[in-house]
Amino acid sequence: MDKKAKIYVAGHNGMVGSAIVRALNVLGYTNLLLKTSKELDLRVQSEVQSFFEKEKPEYVFLAAAKVGGIEANNTYRADFLYENLMIQNNVIHQSYVHGVEKLLFLASSCIYPKFAPQPIKEEYLLTGLLEPTNEPYAIAKIAGVKMCENYNRQYGCNFVSVMPTNLYGPNDNYDLKNSHVLPALLRKFHEAKEQGADTVEVWGSGTPKREFLHVDDLARACLHLMETYKGNISVNIGTGKDLSINDLALMIKEIVGFEGNIRWNTTKPDGTPRKLLDVCLIHSLGWQHEMELKAGIKEVYEQKFLHQKE
Repeated sequence: MDKKAKIYVAGHNGMVGSAIVRALNVLGYTNLLLKTSKELDLRVQSEVQSFFEKEKPEYVFLAAAKVGGIEANNTYRADFLYENLMIQNNVIHQSYVHGVEKLLFLASSCIYPKFAPQPIKEEYLLTGLLEPTNEPYAIAKIAGVKMCENYNRQYGCNFVSVMPTNLYGPNDNYDLKNSHVLPALLRKFHEAKEQGADTVEVWGSGTPKREFLHVDDLARACLHLMETYKGNISVNIGTGKDLSINDLALMIKEIVGFEGNIRWNTTKPDGTPRKLLDVCLIHSLGWQHEMELKAGIKEVYEQKFLHQKE
């Protein structure tokens, strides 16, 4: 990408989009198109069409999405399906119509089958049943992956998609009901410490294993693939390392300095038992993660809870 190329980052205020903007700024890209959801509602076809007609971006990072944790995905099922389909359909199609040079679509590793063999290879997509709690979100994201693939096949586009693992980092969502597990645990342990509580309740059994990637590592991977990768395989982006939710809770407890006990609420769903990505493909393409988990969580905790009060 030329440093003066017009680059549209859809979802630039979100955790992933803002990380991509930071990475672009570091590398000296100056011609960024950034629109809030109030300025441009990506769910509305006519608005997206008008935006592309007027601005004519050369490159698109599609990081805009409706996202949330298990509870949110399971509660707002229709919203997750409809809104994500509309966002993807509009941006991907208008990118084709207006001759965008390259588009990168952010999918998610939660779209793999619930009981996929571990570690999960890219070719395992659509080989088994999905995790029921986030099936609508997963189906929307699968549709986005397949749109990129088939617009390439039919129209000769250069649209690529990526499968990030579980993310954490700046601009994460810390709402206890609608957030992902890592930010929820950070907030729970921090508030328990502040309040002098004896216990922290953690949802589920603690046995599922998860992989976590700092969002700035993801952003670097996305820029690397935008520069180097062309193909129809949706590329896994992760660390290739996982740990149990129990071990994650103990790590966060230590980082925060909470001295009480953990109580597991087994009435809450666990979700997929294990989700570890095979990262051989992206390693072969010349990218590896830089931020290790404990150091990354410590940095995020200090930035969010110690250096700025909510």
